[in-house]
Amino acid sequence: MSVMEQDSAGAPARASLANDPVVRGYFFQFILVLGVVILGWFIVTNTLANLERQNIASGWGFLGNTAGFATSQSLVESSETSTYGWLLYVGFLNTLLVAAVGVILATIIGFIVGIARLSNNWVISKIAYCYVELVRNIPLLLQIFFWYFAVLRAVPGKREKWSFLFNSFHLNIAGLRGPKPIWGPGAEWIGIAFLVAIALCFFIARWARKRQEATGQQFPTFWTSFGLIIALPVLAYLVAGMPMHLEYPNFVETGPILLQGFELNVGFNLIPEFLALLLALSIYTASFIAEIVRAGIQAVSHGQTEASHALGLRNGHTLRLVVIPQAMRVIIPPLTSQYLNLTKNSSLAVAIAYPDLVSIGGTELNQTGQAIEIIAIWLAIYLSLSLITSAFMNWYNQRMALVER
Repeated sequence: MSVMEQDSAGAPARASLANDPVVRGYFFQFILVLGVVILGWFIVTNTLANLERQNIASGWGFLGNTAGFATSQSLVESSETSTYGWLLYVGFLNTLLVAAVGVILATIIGFIVGIARLSNNWVISKIAYCYVELVRNIPLLLQIFFWYFAVLRAVPGKREKWSFLFNSFHLNIAGLRGPKPIWGPGAEWIGIAFLVAIALCFFIARWARKRQEATGQQFPTFWTSFGLIIALPVLAYLVAGMPMHLEYPNFVETGPILLQGFELNVGFNLIPEFLALLLALSIYTASFIAEIVRAGIQAVSHGQTEASHALGLRNGHTLRLVVIPQAMRVIIPPLTSQYLNLTKNSSLAVAIAYPDLVSIGGTELNQTGQAIEIIAIWLAIYLSLSLITSAFMNWYNQRMALVER
């Protein structure tokens, strides 16, 4: 075979290879990966060169050094002698606390307001409408400032208080104070009893659902679960010899003026920064959740409501047993985004000096100059919280999805 014949035979093969979509796909993927690797290499080398030029040492050894500052709120023991790593853990717990409590409050408020928006009562529906339109259109940072500077700064001073709930809780400019549980030997049985009650509630709910699907008979799951959660820990408390008592805050009204006010480290205290951040996050996020709930309920066919009424169910039972379970399939995906937004928006706490992860990390960054390491910790923690929340909500969404049979 001549050279000309070989070239004419190989040309169509090369042309077909270049037009193959699989080959082109692999080629462009290789180019993309190569570009990402080159970009990453450039960022790393450039960062190391800048750190070396500014004589900034990199590494994680600083986490074991003494920080020299304390936090205004800590769920675990901490002081000025704590290490940088331990104070970052304190900030993480504070972030987790405000995010977890905020998610619960925002969900409760959002569902109530979302259902109220569909109420036949004109006054209730308009109040819910005004709440949603007012709150969600004001920036969250301004709402945090409002609660912190306008509301919580208008309460009594440190030497005065507002008391409520049988004089057990007190509010002043130093925060919200109340009784603190003091645990003694054997108190772990109360926690074990609580976990057992939660497990029993789960199995009872599954059994009641299967029983209702098989026979149509309802079981009082809510009240049974509520009774178990209350009764089992109380029973464990009595059997273990009452190993827990409440420590009430002590308010000093007489004596030297510097000693007047609440005694330190007696009872629990929620600082004003925590209260302002929690209220702002919960109320702001609830306005979006309310719209999600309203849209989810309206997505359920009205025929479902008419059919339930034809079976004799009242409006409350129709909403709880028929409409809400079907609406959850529409509500859960966007609800997940709101939970993620609330957790990430908690980083705005730095504006009012609430000692969360970002605030404490920023102080450590200013003291040590370890910007790369601290920012990496921020990114890793917030990414992990978001992925865990998304995984749980996706699991719950799959359980609520319709199953083809």
